[in-house]
Amino acid sequence: MKINPAKCVACGNCTYVCPMGAIYIDPELKRATINRDECVECYACFNGLSKEVLPPSTVRFVRRTLANFRIRFEPEPDVCPTTAFEPDKLEWPRVVRRAFSDPRVPHESTGVSGRGTEEVKTNDVTDRVGIGQVGFTIELGRPGIGARFRDFQEMSRELAKAGVSFEKNNPITTLMSDVEKGDIRPDILNEKVMSAIIEIKVEVARTEEIIRIIWSVEKRINTQVVIGVGVRCDADGEENIVLPILEKLGYNPQRAKTNIGLGRKVIRDLSGAAPVAQAKEMVNA
Repeated sequence: MKINPAKCVACGNCTYVCPMGAIYIDPELKRATINRDECVECYACFNGLSKEVLPPSTVRFVRRTLANFRIRFEPEPDVCPTTAFEPDKLEWPRVVRRAFSDPRVPHESTGVSGRGTEEVKTNDVTDRVGIGQVGFTIELGRPGIGARFRDFQEMSRELAKAGVSFEKNNPITTLMSDVEKGDIRPDILNEKVMSAIIEIKVEVARTEEIIRIIWSVEKRINTQVVIGVGVRCDADGEENIVLPILEKLGYNPQRAKTNIGLGRKVIRDLSGAAPVAQAKEMVNA
């Protein structure tokens, strides 16, 4: 993203909509300016502000004139009065920034949509996390913080040393030059994104081991780390194996979602009261 200096009137509205704090008013240029190293190409500025086409010279004249009387002229806070934002044509490797940071567009660099996959949210269909297994989603970055691919490599390398299985359809995995070692392509290591997710699964017995590995890496990287844990419920819809481990480690886990098998095609093709009975049978299996 770039701001056309010929159009910008330095109203400052865009500085408030940037989730990364990458836009500022340059005191010398007296124009809004984007710190390209911090910009993650999320397009929040371009899409979040209404666009007007007021003549820049007129707006600047009015502002200067009113300023002489110590009166501020400010456009509505959700408006770019002169439509100064102009999207750049993104080339590799910068294109990965938008692919991970703008959830509205397909993942242009990898062909995979979104920052991760559907994870365990559709495990009733995919059955990716089986009985006796635990799936982890390890998210690095957040608005205002972001994460660079060298941070993801720091995490993936440590996990690879532990012999974990990376989800092959995950965008981070597709950007690895060596999945066995957890190495990420060297040409994107300095690229910054809003956030992205590493996905792995291991046997339940390794739950604490994996969390402690994540903790050790978290201390070395300058970003936020959020852990999601997915497991299979027992016949009563409860989970009493992984939960005590998480509580022992100091977590207060909250159940985010429980699938009961209604997503399976065989369930969708049934009608009447049969789906409920079938769903219960699948949960109990």
